[in-house]
Amino acid sequence: MNKKGHVLNAILLSIGLGYVLEPSGDVATFEKIAQISVPIVLGALFPDVDTAFGKHRKTLHNLAVLGIVAAYPLVFNNLHFVWIGVVTHYILDLMGSKRGIALFYPWDKEFALPIGVATSSKYADLVTVIITAFEVAAFAAVHFYVVSLDINVAALAAAFGFGV
Repeated sequence: MNKKGHVLNAILLSIGLGYVLEPSGDVATFEKIAQISVPIVLGALFPDVDTAFGKHRKTLHNLAVLGIVAAYPLVFNNLHFVWIGVVTHYILDLMGSKRGIALFYPWDKEFALPIGVATSSKYADLVTVIITAFEVAAFAAVHFYVVSLDINVAALAAAFGFGV
């Protein structure tokens, strides 16, 4: 996907996830959307920083980078929800484009699913919206049936002995 697709995904995902986390549909819902939208958009754009250095779809498009970003809320109690933007960026590049990403970089093998379209395709936005709908549904399932996505990360980190 291109930057437009990643931003579209992040904005739609922020709105959908805002309603999942705060389904009332009133001011609290819109406050939740405002709270999570900037971190998710930043996370969605972060992996493409590797276009300025390193190897694109390799240097910052891998599981090690995702692990580091996901650990920030536990260790430093900041960058909450940025990991969601990063993981959805990876999902879009895996599912929505033909090229794929090097999940296990520095091993250069790129992984992709055979359902993607070229980033310049007239169907790229439609594919982005469809993938985003599946992402919102998956996050909702995790939130309601596995673990709350809207947890107090500082308390969780302290319980496991992490934090500064």
